[in-house]
Parts: sequence; structure tokens; C-alpha cells
Amino acid sequence: MSEHDVLKSGQMPLNPEKATLEGKNKFMGFWFFLGGESVLFASLFGTYLALNNSTNGGESSEELFGLELVFIMTMLLLTSSLTSVYAMYHMKNSDFKKMLIWLGITVALGLAFLGFEIYEFYHYIHHYEFTLRSSAFGSAFYTLVGFHGGHVLFGLLWISTLMIRNAKRGLNLYNAPKFYVASLYWHFIDVVWVFIFTVVYLMGGVL
Repeated sequence: MSEHDVLKSGQMPLNPEKATLEGKNKFMGFWFFLGGESVLFASLFGTYLALNNSTNGGESSEELFGLELVFIMTMLLLTSSLTSVYAMYHMKNSDFKKMLIWLGITVALGLAFLGFEIYEFYHYIHHYEFTLRSSAFGSAFYTLVGFHGGHVLFGLLWISTLMIRNAKRGLNLYNAPKFYVASLYWHFIDVVWVFIFTVVYLMGGVL
């Protein structure tokens, strides 16, 4: 079925996110964008690894990091990735209402993650005086983890905006690629956090 036939029939195809040329272009453009983001995060990881021992006489990563809170944060973010998968499943089955429900759960889990991250930063700053300016280690840590947190916030705003703008429009071949790309972006954020959890917290606090 051609793009013209799909739009004329009004039937939602099996893969609505790629059914039109515009959808395919959005999908391809997203991968180029993701490549740049990956290079940026790789640079931040490299900087952190180079500076994580430059504590300027302050607490080291072994003294700062505890895994209990970070484990909860990780479970929240990984669960939100799963709920976004459920949302895309319902999108492909043309169930717009259930898609919105699962995206709403995804947003709620993402907000909970951000809340815990803010609390984590507050704890480090007020109990250990571990700040962005306290040492090179502090600068590298807050830049990497905070930059990821900024991406989480951006992803939440992206998904929420799509939900609000299309709440009355329903699902169509124009907005389906937008929802799909936003979901892929959310998965990317989760993958980056897995690397942060491993490199920053596990290697720094345990290994």
C-alpha cells in the first residue's frame, strides 16, 4: 500500500510511525541526532573517568556514593522504559487511550526519578559540601549526571507536550512518528543511565 493509499483509506497500518515519507524522515533524522548525543555523552564519560580521583582533599566516590537510593532511581527509570514499550504496543494496535495511559505512567516514573536525583544532589551538597566547584571530581560528576538529568527533563516535557497537544486529535499518521521518536529518545536516556550507574556508582562506590 502506497503512502497515498494509506492516507486515503484512513486505516492505521501495522507500523504507523513509518507509514509515510515524513515519518521515515523523522525516524532517520532522529538517528543522526542520537549519534551526536552519543558522542557528547562519551566525552562526558571520558572526562569523568579522567577526573574522578581529583578530589582536592574532599570525599572520594567510595565515601560519597550509596547504592540504595541509586538502585531505586535505576528501577524507576528502567520501569519507565518498559511502560513506554507498552505505550508503543498500544499505538500500533490503534488504542490511543491505552497509549496515553502508559505514557502517563512513564512520565510519572520519570518525575519520581528526577525527584530522587534532586534529593541526592541536595544530600551531597548539604552533608558533604560536595559541589560543582569543590573539586574537579565534583565538576565532572555534576556535569555528567546533571546533564543526563536535563535530558530526562527534556524527554518528560517532550512526551507531555505530545500528549496534551494530541489528546483531542487522536492517533493519526502525522503524530504517530512523533510519539514513536519520543519513545526511542526515552530508551536512549535509560541506556545512558545504565552506563552512569555502572561507571559512576558501581565502579566508584563498590568496585
